[in-house]
Amino acid sequence: MSDFDHRPQSTKAAILVPFAIVTLIWGSTWLVIRDQLGVVPPSWSVSYRFLVAGLAMTAYAKFRGESFRLGAGGLLFALAIGVFQFVMNFNFVYRAEQFITSGLVAVVFAMLLVPNALFARVFLGQRLGGQLIAGSAVAMAGAALLFVHEARVDPAGPANALAGIGFTALAILAASTANVMQATRTAKRYPMHSVLAVAMLSGAGMDALLAYALAGPPSFEWRAGYVAGIVYLGLAASALAFSLYYRVLRVIGPAKAAYSSVIVPVIAMLLSTLFEGYRWSPLAAAGAAVTGLGLVIALSARRPNR
Repeated sequence: MSDFDHRPQSTKAAILVPFAIVTLIWGSTWLVIRDQLGVVPPSWSVSYRFLVAGLAMTAYAKFRGESFRLGAGGLLFALAIGVFQFVMNFNFVYRAEQFITSGLVAVVFAMLLVPNALFARVFLGQRLGGQLIAGSAVAMAGAALLFVHEARVDPAGPANALAGIGFTALAILAASTANVMQATRTAKRYPMHSVLAVAMLSGAGMDALLAYALAGPPSFEWRAGYVAGIVYLGLAASALAFSLYYRVLRVIGPAKAAYSSVIVPVIAMLLSTLFEGYRWSPLAAAGAAVTGLGLVIALSARRPNR
């Protein structure tokens, strides 16, 4: 029986309820991100998103009475979270969706479990289970099938599929780095919401500098869908979801926290099928199924990461 099974029911609820909320929100964000692409350069959209998120998180931290006197160490920690999570991760994700569908990005991103577990082993001393390693290998085989499918159906050939999956892989590495940082003893020294507020606002500033360097002065689309998307991604998918996700991550560790990524692609692929016209071929279905099977094998281990 796993450590989770020994937890009191109240503790399980305190973990499962936030996970359910985060999973439902993040399952829909891939499609919303897709709608953000087009008129506004991706880095400007990322900057607007985390400006909204950072302001909301600042207000919430002040409401909770959390201090923003983090000291030099706390500020550097928050800046590092901002760089890895709110600059590198999301800029790579937004660019990935310029090449492949939002659902496929979500499926590949589900392999966040793999680097989370590996980094936790290296930096936190948490041991890996053999079943986790075997399941991860199966999941990567499924992602390879998805790549083959995308390479076959894309008129541009394998270039677009490779670029999209490559950007997603870079996003996974950046997100995993931030996740493991949140599980360290250093993270627990500082009030979480204050750190998140600083990380989001500093991330928004760095996103803006990157956007200006890559795409020139700010641009904005006053279309109702775009504005609503910025608000939804900033408030629900960032301020709310990250505060819930990081709280649970600090309790159960980065490998188990990545379990939510198994359900997210299911929601994302269903939405992609409905709204993006994604067409399932036998190879694509096999790839998604094998990826999911591998992740289920990994997380069903008795003690996948301990």
